[in-house]
Amino acid sequence: MRRIPIFNFGNLLTVVAQRSPKKEALVCGTERLDFATLEAFANKMANALLSLGLIPGDRIVLHMPNCVTAALAMAAIAKAGGIIVPVSTRLVGAEIRHIINDADPFAVLYSPSCRDTIANICKNSSTIKLISNNAAEGESDINELMSEAVDEPPSPLQIKSDDALLCYTSGTTGRPKGVISTHRNVVIGQCSLGALEWELSSNDRMLCATPMAHRIGIARLAGSFSTGSTLVLQERFDPAETIKLIEAEGITHIGVVPTIARMLLPHIEKNPKACATLIGMLATGEAFPVPLKEQLFAALPHLRLFSFYSQTEAGLVSCLSPDEQLTRPYSVGQPASGVEVRLVDQNLDEVPSGEPGEVLVRSGAPGDITVMREYFKRPDDNAEVFVDGWLRTGDLGKRDSDGYLYFVDRLKDMIISGGLNIYSREVEDALESHSAISEAAVVGVPDTEFGEAVLAFVVCKPTDDRPSAEDLTAHCLSRIASYKKPKEIRFVDQLPRNSTGKVAKAELRELAASYCSVEP
Repeated sequence: MRRIPIFNFGNLLTVVAQRSPKKEALVCGTERLDFATLEAFANKMANALLSLGLIPGDRIVLHMPNCVTAALAMAAIAKAGGIIVPVSTRLVGAEIRHIINDADPFAVLYSPSCRDTIANICKNSSTIKLISNNAAEGESDINELMSEAVDEPPSPLQIKSDDALLCYTSGTTGRPKGVISTHRNVVIGQCSLGALEWELSSNDRMLCATPMAHRIGIARLAGSFSTGSTLVLQERFDPAETIKLIEAEGITHIGVVPTIARMLLPHIEKNPKACATLIGMLATGEAFPVPLKEQLFAALPHLRLFSFYSQTEAGLVSCLSPDEQLTRPYSVGQPASGVEVRLVDQNLDEVPSGEPGEVLVRSGAPGDITVMREYFKRPDDNAEVFVDGWLRTGDLGKRDSDGYLYFVDRLKDMIISGGLNIYSREVEDALESHSAISEAAVVGVPDTEFGEAVLAFVVCKPTDDRPSAEDLTAHCLSRIASYKKPKEIRFVDQLPRNSTGKVAKAELRELAASYCSVEP
């Protein structure tokens, strides 16, 4: 018999259902499931998938908004030995087509609102089309299949790997790549390590307001299974409704990216008592702006912020604890337990403390704890990204004398002007420190004299005292060297973002290219 993985994300549910069968496990809209019911439904779906001919290792694309069926499917696919391929409903047809064609799935599970997109992409494919309800010709209704399946866990599986997830990168530059994460990545890296770093327990009620169809969404579900805590799904993010949900459900923790926190802030300031039960905020996605965290703490003095540096490929890298948020406000913390970090130059030699270098991460062998096993069907990329077992993140960071990490920039976002390195995050921090600026993003544009120049896109707060470009330039000069200041500043209503909430700098570069060249 081929080896059976020691850990299985889906089997975590079986264990917690035995220990706490009547404990509320999942809440979404008007639906409430305890762990015993969730386990029974997940088993039914797993057995239904096996009855369709699913072979361990087969991939199933999951394309639906936050809902109970999405959570069930994640557990069921794992129990059946399949590989979960989450695809956000925020993506457009061409992006979805690329992922489905690349993943070559056994089946696609989707909601009726996604029917037309899937029908168009899979019309000449043998991929099984599973819809959550109201099946039409050529589709199978997953609920009908479940009604005919037993609610016992599937028989032990003969499988050759413990691959669990195939998540596609956000594609901020170029086409998204498939990242293979293992059950060990989920159970150890997301469950045990996450609960340890964020001090989670069975008493918590976690709100997932962002799309489940990302690695972080699966981490939230796995966290619920491992701690026996309750997960509340918000069907669609709306900041005013989020605050109401926090109050109504007694939410203790919420996971955010800075953009979500920024959108929630005015509603929190308007009604801080609604967040009386909220004791923890888990923030990732990009560097958490210091002015934003200061405003959050002013509105909610009891809030404990855990900001952490993570990546689809690397998983959890480092975490800054609540007690360190104001003493080391610009840091992304120290490496998480069991995670090794190196900072190297272009020759892969260690850089001195305080100097920027590319962040390399290792956590056992690839696929063991936090770091992905490999890119899917990309041997050349795998050969380039792994060096002696270390993952090259493509991020620039620096470390202080106490071992705290600081995110500097993405290597590809660094601007070289007149032979000098300009880190986009440094310029963005300077712009965002202005009281009238909500957020900023900078990119490099061609410059006839210096090679590249800084072009900044800024979003102003709603105020009558709007600064001019000259005001912002003068503000930057009081915080950064003159050669780093923006050569041009464009005011925009909002910044473009990808499905994970990160600023889509590729779109900004395209927008910048459409402008007339920046004058030297």
